[in-house]
Amino acid sequence: MKISIVIPFYNERGNVNIIYKRLSVTLRKYFRNFSYEIIAVDDGSQDITLELLKKLRKKDNNIKIIGFSRNFGHHIAITAGLDHAAGDYIVMMDGDLQDQPEEIVNLFNKLKKGYDVVYAVRKNKKFGILKKLSSSLFNYIIKFLINENIIINSTIFRIMTKQVKESIGQLRESNRYIVGLVGWVGFKHGYCFVEHGERSNGKTKYNFFKQLDLAINAITSFSDYPLKIANRVGLLLVMASFVLNIYIIFRKFAYNTPIIGWTSLFSSIILIGGIQIILLGIMGEYLGKNYIESKKRPLYVIKTKLL
Repeated sequence: MKISIVIPFYNERGNVNIIYKRLSVTLRKYFRNFSYEIIAVDDGSQDITLELLKKLRKKDNNIKIIGFSRNFGHHIAITAGLDHAAGDYIVMMDGDLQDQPEEIVNLFNKLKKGYDVVYAVRKNKKFGILKKLSSSLFNYIIKFLINENIIINSTIFRIMTKQVKESIGQLRESNRYIVGLVGWVGFKHGYCFVEHGERSNGKTKYNFFKQLDLAINAITSFSDYPLKIANRVGLLLVMASFVLNIYIIFRKFAYNTPIIGWTSLFSSIILIGGIQIILLGIMGEYLGKNYIESKKRPLYVIKTKLL
């Protein structure tokens, strides 16, 4: 039996050696009867992350390295790792130590109870208040707008069987939200509470605006529900305008009320114009995705491969 650990890295020079050491200890202690591989995907780092990975590779052949030609993105990097994973069980985790290697055994033990995928649910989160609020809002919006019966959890940290991994490998769309793909393929999902680790070095790669971009990508990649909402909003505005015009005409003829109010008219124009721009933006997101998918470019370009 073999277990594969897939870890994307982007400018994580301060965490590479730490996570390798903790992973090695965990795998040798709890998975003695398993062979293992650590698939480190360098997502076009600008620091010495790749050089540090290569040094570790010289000492330990269990480390496999995939180095991109540039930064292709977090979820693309995870996809590359999954594409090259050969294990019977595959773990996805981030390289910033917020996903603690010591928790892998808990995920695996839960998986052996009859699940195909077990994802981590963080307890005692180490985020600040604003980060917690933005993360909660992010999850709520995604679950509301995707409006499909699939399991969505924003945490990358999870373990899955080889069958699930191979099913995900058949999905090759460019606009990827990897945890959504894991949910979309189905199978039996479970969850396990884990301790949230603190980032010991570096800065988070997901600020508020990147979280917002990820939410938009996740929603538009898995559902046409926003288009349906846009259609309903348009119909409601037309109905509201029709009713308002009938009311104004009625007051004019019944009570000879003059039609005045440039300020309210101007405000209404701005409101409706803003709504129209938002709705056009939603449609533009879908059209843009179709345009990108139509090019059929590879998901990533590998510059360095040490497997």
